[in-house]
Amino acid sequence: MRSFSRSGPNRPLLFFLAGILFIVNCAIASFASAYNGRPKLVVVIVVDQFRGDYLERYRDQFGDAGFRLLLDHGAYFSDCNYNYANTRTAPGHSTLFTGAYTNGHGIIANEWLDPATSRMVTSVEDSGTKLVGIAGEKEGASPHNLMADTLGDELKLATQGKSRVFAISLKDRAAILPGGFGADTAYWTDPQSGYWITSTYYRDDLPRWVQDFNATQISKYWNREWKDAQGALLRSTAPRKRKDGSEAGFYEVVGSTSFGNEYELAFARQLIVYENIGRGPDTDLLSISLSPNDILGHQVGPDSPEMQQMALDLDRDLADFFDFIGHQIGLADVWVALSADHGVSPLPEQAQKLHIPAANLDIGKIESEIDTAIATQFAHGHAGSFVKMDYPLVWLHQDAFAALQVSEHDAEQAVGEAMKHAGLRGYYTKSQLALGDVPNAALGRKYLNSYSPEGSWYVIGVPDIYTIGQGKGTDHVSPYNYDTHVPLAFFGLPFQPGIYRTSVEPVDLAPTLASLLGVNAPTHSVGRVLTEALAPPHRTANSSADSGGSNP
Repeated sequence: MRSFSRSGPNRPLLFFLAGILFIVNCAIASFASAYNGRPKLVVVIVVDQFRGDYLERYRDQFGDAGFRLLLDHGAYFSDCNYNYANTRTAPGHSTLFTGAYTNGHGIIANEWLDPATSRMVTSVEDSGTKLVGIAGEKEGASPHNLMADTLGDELKLATQGKSRVFAISLKDRAAILPGGFGADTAYWTDPQSGYWITSTYYRDDLPRWVQDFNATQISKYWNREWKDAQGALLRSTAPRKRKDGSEAGFYEVVGSTSFGNEYELAFARQLIVYENIGRGPDTDLLSISLSPNDILGHQVGPDSPEMQQMALDLDRDLADFFDFIGHQIGLADVWVALSADHGVSPLPEQAQKLHIPAANLDIGKIESEIDTAIATQFAHGHAGSFVKMDYPLVWLHQDAFAALQVSEHDAEQAVGEAMKHAGLRGYYTKSQLALGDVPNAALGRKYLNSYSPEGSWYVIGVPDIYTIGQGKGTDHVSPYNYDTHVPLAFFGLPFQPGIYRTSVEPVDLAPTLASLLGVNAPTHSVGRVLTEALAPPHRTANSSADSGGSNP
């Protein structure tokens, strides 16, 4: 078991860093620009399902050089909330890197109903590509559904492709969407084997170092015991079978423990070494999306001992990673940003114990109720499959309504009313959102920001608080603070250390970094530059006289 000493081997690194910050202060920051190769590397870390209050909840238990590198030596925004309702992984990652919400980048959900094929498709699957790194001719993935470019794309454009952009995650969507169109490579894992893979969108074969990593490293993460700080067993990564008798894969067994984060960061270190990231003449960008927090969180909720231990373990893993990039590149030449793609609701049973309204729902039952209501209204009671529910979003089978000669507006309106009858608070239809027809209020704007032309007709339901669209466990995808509140923190020479309690949004990450790099913000960015957290510009003694002005 790993130890969690606060005064570990990274303490000298912090003293070294403090000295650098004192000596150079803002001088380098004032002249930093992607056009002169400063910084050498920008690392954006996204912790999947890492709610905004976690950093405060566990702060006193963190060591010196993990999360507290950003909390104590960086600019930390404690009140950061997504201003939309569809708080899922694919939209969240897209928002962070495009600086736009769904009505800008187009990614409404992790998957949606394709009207052409009448089947659910993922946000990144691409029939024009193939997977690289596993046997068989399996359909690949790409960022082709994005309707906006990303921070990495703008960095590529600014340097005529000389900057290198890489993105990794256990999940395909959490690697591909942050990387944008121009990423050199996005890597994710095959859920069953745990092998790192990519697609022909990026390259036709795996580099030798990735092949070697797959061949030698995965076995280290099986058959391990995950324990808490007192030595109590939390979980094991021994192979196991699912309820249907099939073998559970690496993603669900190892990925639901802290060993999954350790595995991702080990791959990130190899990526940095073998691709010489941060060692060239131009600024590079690396996106790391850490998935295990989400895999585990859906099962046990945010208040469980397992989630606490995962946060503490991740703190130590990040300290080791920061130590690594400090030695490999030098922290004076690195900027780090930290955020999350969404929060999470407490387990409904936990909320109920405190007399707070909460529930786990039977989505199959709700979907059946909607189908029955539609059949009664439009099909003379003849049963049919009219909708597919991904709570609280309902996709409509357009061909079924076309056969009944029902228009999009009428179909969505009828489905929305059926959703209200089934227990949702309200709804917004695709056709309504396309016209911008929402109340001029905070909630209405959140749903307007959730609009996308992608997929078939749909209706977005407004759920009750702490109401989960599955029979057990917990989830996200509501417009409420427990799902929208995420951390936002920056570390690096341009940033003035401190805790900032002004209201900010995840869309502010990309334009802030773009401005500091001297490049254009992404095409659809609506965020602002977080100037309150930037170090004051460096001035020489005679700068006022030279400029003819006064120094206030």
